Amino acid sequence: MSAPPSFDPARALRLARETFDIEARALVGLKDRQGENFSDVVRLILECRGRVVVMGMGKSGHVGRKVAATLASTGTPALFVHPAEASHGDLGMVTPGDVVLAISNSGESDELAVIIPALKRMGVTLVALTGGLDSSLAKYADHVLNCAVDQEACPLNLAPTASSTAQMALGDALAVALLDARGFREEDFARSHPGGSLGRKLLMRVADLMRSGDAVPQVGPDTSFTAMLREMTGKGLGFTAVSDGGKVLGIFTDGDLRRLIERGADLRALRASDVMHRGPKLVRADALAVEAADVMELHRITSVLVVDEEGALIGALNSNDLMRAKVI
Repeated sequence: MSAPPSFDPARALRLARETFDIEARALVGLKDRQGENFSDVVRLILECRGRVVVMGMGKSGHVGRKVAATLASTGTPALFVHPAEASHGDLGMVTPGDVVLAISNSGESDELAVIIPALKRMGVTLVALTGGLDSSLAKYADHVLNCAVDQEACPLNLAPTASSTAQMALGDALAVALLDARGFREEDFARSHPGGSLGRKLLMRVADLMRSGDAVPQVGPDTSFTAMLREMTGKGLGFTAVSDGGKVLGIFTDGDLRRLIERGADLRALRASDVMHRGPKLVRADALAVEAADVMELHRITSVLVVDEEGALIGALNSNDLMRAKVI
């Protein structure tokens, strides 16, 4: 390798922009190359009783891992099997009911060619995602998805760049078409991503986060103002519910206290029912935590009271609880 030339910032920026242009043209061309064969593959995978087994070597293998992960997370059971390892035992991961999605830009990957006869003997359906329409892979495939590109972004037209982008986009297109055909919803996505932010927002309920039992600040309507303040201070939520026999009558907050002091009210003579704010915002314990967050945001409040199906007070929730759970 010869000594590197001096760095030219302008040339680097120009090459970056050319890369974007080349890969954008590759994606536009990819759109025009899809037809009934694409729909046939989607229908085939929908009817598959097994899994989608994705294979690919080199850069196509890296793309294949991502395609398999995207399919699996959007409702299509999928896994990646390395073609070289398949020749040494991993082919046992493939079952006759599977669909094999083989990715190769040229369609002449030696590692794939070696296992194609075994795959055909197993009776699996072979789908080729390739730019080599006259290749060995395309010849033996049951279905071919054309991901050819006119030019790589690499200045030498050698390194997989535009071709790998096209492969990735075609894999995404398959996943999107499949999730739509399956009626895949946000709730389904959340079930496969319980540790992610979307999972927390769509799966976590108010009951999972609320304060309950003795941790809920509440007083009766005839409670003295001093006793009500002790309840607020002791529970540390900045408010107390006013209830009678479990029925919520109102709420009194730190903000209400400040406003009373500003007016110069005689606090010692007051009782809870005199100062409570009637009609507080309530949420059901079985509501999604994100719904409680929406209520707080809409009404510009930091706390809500939680009730059961009969409307009885059973808990309390504030914005700090939601933040700790990373719901907001």
